[in-house]
Amino acid sequence: MKRLLFLRLLCLWGLCFVAACDVQPRNRLPSALPPIEVYFSPHGGCTEAVVREIDAAKSNILVQAYSFTSAPIAKALVEANRRGVAVDVLLDKSQRTEKYSSADFLLHAGVSTRIDVKHAIAHNKVMILDNAVVITGSFNFTAAAEKSNAENLLLIRDPQMAAIYSANWQDHCEHSEPYEGKEEKPERTKPAQRNKERDDATEP
Repeated sequence: MKRLLFLRLLCLWGLCFVAACDVQPRNRLPSALPPIEVYFSPHGGCTEAVVREIDAAKSNILVQAYSFTSAPIAKALVEANRRGVAVDVLLDKSQRTEKYSSADFLLHAGVSTRIDVKHAIAHNKVMILDNAVVITGSFNFTAAAEKSNAENLLLIRDPQMAAIYSANWQDHCEHSEPYEGKEEKPERTKPAQRNKERDDATEP
C-alpha cells in the first residue's frame, strides 16, 4: 500500500515538473544565447540572423556597409528606427550612384545615413547592436550575398568587442558626409553633339 502511494506521488511530481518546464512559450528566444554564431551563404541563414538581431535591438544600431541592397535588412532597420532605436548608417561612396541601393529608402524613412568619402573603398560589413552585439564577416547586406555568393557571417555577443567596433565606427563617422540622395551620372556627349558645341563656341 505504501509502495503504491509512493509511486503515485512520484508520477504526480513528474507531471508537475514537465508542466513547469513547458511554461515558456516555444517562440521565445532562450535566455542564454550562444556568445558566437557562424553562418554561411548562399542560403545559410545570414539575412535571417541579421534581421533577427535588428528586431531584438532596444537602444542603438550602428551600421557600416560597402553595398546595401537587401530589402529585408533595410526594412528591419527602418522598423527599428520607428520604434525608437537610434539607427546610424555609414555607406561606401559607390552608394551615391548605385542603381539598386537601399540608401534612398533609408534616407526617406528618416534613418541617419552618411557616406564614408575618405577611402578608396569603405569595404566594412559591420553592425553593432545595443553596445553588446557585433555582426561582421564578408557578408554584404545584399540579396546576391544571401542567394548567390559564398560568404560568411560572424555574430559575436561581447560588450568589450562591441566597444572596439563602436570606436572604429565613430572614427569613420567623423570623416563621413551626410547622404543627400542619388547623384546622377554625367551623360556622355555624342561626337556629333561635341562637334556642334565646338562649332557654336567658335562662331563670332
